[in-house]
Amino acid sequence: MQTMEEIEKERDLQYQKSKKEQSFVRKLFRNRFAALGFLVILLLIVTAILAPVFATHDPYQMDVTKSLIGPGEAGHILGTDSYGRDIYSRIIYGSRISLVVGISAVLFGAVFGSSLGLISGYFGGRTDTIIMRIMDGMMAFPFILLAIVLMTVLGQGLFNVIIAIGVSNIPGFARVVRGQVLNVKEAEYIEVTRSLGARHGRILFRHIVPNSVAPLIVYATMGVAGAIISEASLSFLGLGVQPPTASWGSMLQEGKDFLVLSPELATFSGLAILITVLGINLFGDGLRDALDPKMRL
Repeated sequence: MQTMEEIEKERDLQYQKSKKEQSFVRKLFRNRFAALGFLVILLLIVTAILAPVFATHDPYQMDVTKSLIGPGEAGHILGTDSYGRDIYSRIIYGSRISLVVGISAVLFGAVFGSSLGLISGYFGGRTDTIIMRIMDGMMAFPFILLAIVLMTVLGQGLFNVIIAIGVSNIPGFARVVRGQVLNVKEAEYIEVTRSLGARHGRILFRHIVPNSVAPLIVYATMGVAGAIISEASLSFLGLGVQPPTASWGSMLQEGKDFLVLSPELATFSGLAILITVLGINLFGDGLRDALDPKMRL
């Protein structure tokens, strides 16, 4: 059984943890731009989940007699595309693709990249050299070019888009985590833990990983915005999510052929990408400031 002293100590620790969490939340949302970014992200999530509720039409129903209708005409809020499909409903459903690709690709890159960064930074030596030279080779390709090459090899489809963008994210995560590990593993408490006979796994996951999470979260948040842009770029080039699936990138690709006759087709899908990416980046900046101990008052 726990003694009264142990119980009081545990309560103090819980109180301090709760106080830190409240301070972090206060600081995060005191930044108006971060709060605005959070609202954009929240709106994107709610829209993606409740797409059938918000959509006014079937996004895949074609009616060539109503093709290229202007905004507000015949019950279509943002007009229709060249196949008579409702632009507003397709943008609503397109948010699902952006959200799934953004989160899944970043998770894929984070898991594999962070694992490689941990191994590379902790063990060093030849292991570090081999892993980081491979990462340097991958980073020698422009991000989108590497994704295009992978899509050409893997083929088209949502799953392959996630894999291609996720693989392109691996080097960035590996470098971020490796840098944190190199800083943390030289700390005195790590040396003491090692001298007491702690195994590598315990040192890595009990001490090093928790102290490397903050910059990883910030980088991952920014990575979601990059993944959404990459998905839109691949779809625009015809290598991403294939029609008739509603995707902001494929809507842009179609809209480029009607910029004079019906500019709203490309304009509204482009605005959806712009607002989403801007909101995620604003939230990421606020998150970075809130997690940075040098910024704390």
